[in-house]
Amino acid sequence: MKIKTNKNLLSPLLLSLLMLHGTPTFAEEVASPPSNLLTAAVAWKQTAAEFEALYYQGFNVARMQLDRALQAHKAGDRPLAIISDVDDTVLSSNSYWGYMINADKEFFDDAAWDKWVAENGPVATPGAVDFLSYAQSKGVEVFYVTSRDQGEKTFEYALANLRKSNLPFADEKHLTVYRESSNKEPRQSEIAKDYDVVVMLGDNLNDFKRKYYVADVKQRNGLMTEDKEQFGRKFIIFPNPTDGHWLKAIFGDSEPPATPENRARFKAAAGSTAWQLKQ
Repeated sequence: MKIKTNKNLLSPLLLSLLMLHGTPTFAEEVASPPSNLLTAAVAWKQTAAEFEALYYQGFNVARMQLDRALQAHKAGDRPLAIISDVDDTVLSSNSYWGYMINADKEFFDDAAWDKWVAENGPVATPGAVDFLSYAQSKGVEVFYVTSRDQGEKTFEYALANLRKSNLPFADEKHLTVYRESSNKEPRQSEIAKDYDVVVMLGDNLNDFKRKYYVADVKQRNGLMTEDKEQFGRKFIIFPNPTDGHWLKAIFGDSEPPATPENRARFKAAAGSTAWQLKQ
């Protein structure tokens, strides 16, 4: 049986009881909960079936492209390969972002990230192990190219993260880690000299080409549109609403500091194409 309540009476009563028991701060939070710019994005990553479905979709498309390449591959051709980013492509950062929400942080926290990486926090993204293991079973090598910096142990941590999730080709030959730059093109070009790269996997346009690393939203979108035929064919992109170089196009910095000015700029970006309600 559904019991009807008078909301106008219940809310004041609840708040009065909370305050009576010595918790006025909590009562105030119930009345006016604090806002965190990351909440919706992290909640989506943590709970939405659609988020996981996009990973399965991406790896399914990658497998389709791989099967086509395998069918067309002939004796004497260069060996086939896949180039993949690591974080938020084959390794999930969801638990890190859960920490960020619980700690009420709104912008990327390098110190927390470094500790999380060192503690082997990442786990495989949905579908990553299955797809990359399939590639391995077909004799196709996978090369991981990432940009991280946790000091002298950066490479060691990255390799441990991949191995924890049983991702294939987790070895020194197949992993490249850039500590001083996010430009992955030098290593990608080296791989392309010896291999026929079937697909590139990433959650960030910069995982495919350096040209996208610009500090202007319209320019970045225009550059992406120039390559629109590549998406779903050569470039397989995965969803990431919490961080990436799309932030550089808004702030001029991929990891902007947590300031009131940047918070306001973030909100302004979110409302840049807002509908105006007519009075």
